[in-house]
Amino acid sequence: MEKTSRPGPRKHDDPSVIAMVTRAAGSDQSAWNEIVERYAPLVWSICSRFQLSNHDSEDVGQTVWLLLVEHLGELREAAALPGWLATTTAHECLRVVTAARRAERLGTGLDDAMQFADAAVIDEEILIAERNAGLRAAFADLPLKCQHLLALLLSDPPCSYAEISATLDIPLGSIGPQRGRCLSRLRRSPALKALVEGDVGVTVPGGEPGA
Repeated sequence: MEKTSRPGPRKHDDPSVIAMVTRAAGSDQSAWNEIVERYAPLVWSICSRFQLSNHDSEDVGQTVWLLLVEHLGELREAAALPGWLATTTAHECLRVVTAARRAERLGTGLDDAMQFADAAVIDEEILIAERNAGLRAAFADLPLKCQHLLALLLSDPPCSYAEISATLDIPLGSIGPQRGRCLSRLRRSPALKALVEGDVGVTVPGGEPGA
């Protein structure tokens, strides 16, 4: 993998990441699946910054996952996985942009594209990925009734209270109180608390950042 003199992105000592890497290194297929599910949005987001086509983004993603299979056992610290994935993805995107001279055709100079490999930008992408993973995990821990209610409230376009009442067969006046209880339970989720304690900016739907 290409070496770089830039300072690496900040490492995030998330116990769940360490556990996943340890299991995956031991050939646990479910751990591999968890890693891909959790960090595929991170890889895709960085590809989007380089304005790659869907086809090129898929090629970069496949390359990154293959490289991870080869180098997972070489990671000095399991918690470094998000940074490794982000940096490797950025390097692969730069390779594609350079080889295909795609920078000129997309109106993006190579010098402009290089900024997307900056450590600060990569770190931001990692934080977003960790935040989204935490929110998904917290949401999955909610009772199905809460999941259905919040999904309808956050739908696009949003459902009216009358539609929600009819869909879930609950009184119109109980939607607000149930929404409050579900959001409160979401904020208390261990997955969300781990992000807040790790100083990751989190906004709970319908709540305050880091609540």
